[in-house]
Amino acid sequence: MPQGHHRTQAERSARTRAALLDATIACLTELGHARTSMHEICVRAGVSKGAAQHHFTDKAELMAAAVRHLTTELTVRGGPALDRLPPGPDRVPAVIDLLWHSFSGTLASAAMELWVAARTDPELRAAMRPVDRELGRSTLDRLATLLDDIPRERLDTLYWLTVNLTRGLALDAELGGDRQRREHLLAEWKRIATALCA
Repeated sequence: MPQGHHRTQAERSARTRAALLDATIACLTELGHARTSMHEICVRAGVSKGAAQHHFTDKAELMAAAVRHLTTELTVRGGPALDRLPPGPDRVPAVIDLLWHSFSGTLASAAMELWVAARTDPELRAAMRPVDRELGRSTLDRLATLLDDIPRERLDTLYWLTVNLTRGLALDAELGGDRQRREHLLAEWKRIATALCA
């Protein structure tokens, strides 16, 4: 930021909001949903509780915003690679690899915390469903333009099978499952999916 530039109220507000969302994701990853409190989030964000409540009235609203933030980050992370898909039969395995990478790592760990917590938290579940559906639709629409030789109905099926497989594999990784088995299952799914799309 240039010296002497004073941030506008909108810039300060956006910065505070981003700090709260980043702190929320860090807490979810390190502490889990149950141990993530508004107090801990505020401490990590360097924001007072009053300032946090100006942006998010309660933890459920903050978690809903965190879901959207995570979704955006996951989409941005995978976006450039989607534009560089290899031609021919290598495209399908490349898409599966991208989806797997989206559902593993720090951002995915935080998202998984929220998906699991949503099972018993009706407010969180209600907040997550539309965001999860929106991510699915936008990703599928993008894939449909890149894999336009695959019928849409088949692409939908392959996409959701891949999403559910990779989420399961990511959970297996979180629980300390066998890495070689995960790699074998992913390789086998790439082989099957490529054959289905041939």
